[in-house]
Amino acid sequence: MATRNWQVKRLSAALGAEVTGVTLAKADATEAADIRRLLHEHMVLFFPAQFMSAEDHIAFGRHFGLLEGHPNLKESTPKEHPELFRLVASQGGIADEWHTDLTFLPRPALMSILNMKQCPEVGGDTMWSNLVAAYEGLSPPLKHLCDGLSALHDAHPHDRADRMAIHPVVRVDRESGRKALYVNEHFTRRIVEMSGPESDHLLAYLTRWVQQPPFTVRYRWTAGTIAMWDNRFTQHYVINDFVGERVIERVTVMGDQVRGTAPRWRPWPEVVGGTSSMSRHDRQLVRHLKARAADAAE
Repeated sequence: MATRNWQVKRLSAALGAEVTGVTLAKADATEAADIRRLLHEHMVLFFPAQFMSAEDHIAFGRHFGLLEGHPNLKESTPKEHPELFRLVASQGGIADEWHTDLTFLPRPALMSILNMKQCPEVGGDTMWSNLVAAYEGLSPPLKHLCDGLSALHDAHPHDRADRMAIHPVVRVDRESGRKALYVNEHFTRRIVEMSGPESDHLLAYLTRWVQQPPFTVRYRWTAGTIAMWDNRFTQHYVINDFVGERVIERVTVMGDQVRGTAPRWRPWPEVVGGTSSMSRHDRQLVRHLKARAADAAE
């Protein structure tokens, strides 16, 4: 990177770096490949004072893969830019729960690229958590347990609880072999192989665990900053502590394939009585298992 006169400043021990000396609107494929390598190392990157137009933002995002607008919040997608997703704070655009983007999809987001259009003078920072470090910090017995589990995710926060997917609790990076916890408080509903009460306890522990300060970085925004994060190995959280407007535009690179160890146990409803179970804890999971079985039979 030194040959490009880029300056890369690490922001915390866990993750995050600020990059200056590059103009993203003019980035070519070779520079995009270098940025991808930096992202793999630091997990979240910040490029201040870019002031990108929507057209340049979209063109930059296309270097990294297929872009799609938000699957549920269509009212936040400008008609003239269907690849773009716009959130305005006065319209409820504050993601103040820890989450990984779009985990309720079978193939979630690979990465997100955010353009901070307007931000308050004080407050409205965003935090990210390193899910690889969170996994590595678990005790060996808890790692072993989590490695054999899967979890149900849904889009209930978007009023679409019918949109569901099951992913491993621990995902594995095919390139490096590193493992990461893959549950979040916003979209993850249930550990598939555990009873409802057991799942509640384990999920509560894991979702609190990833939020610990040693796993995180906190970024203070300025207008014109571009941020991009590896959605496979991070979670993020917007601090809702500000007065005034906060406007962001985001493009989302889709096509993630979540890989992990196959579950070592059967889904809990099958253990206790098959998919006819009507327990309130099991009902949503039963519906999804039946729908998945029907799709597989077609």
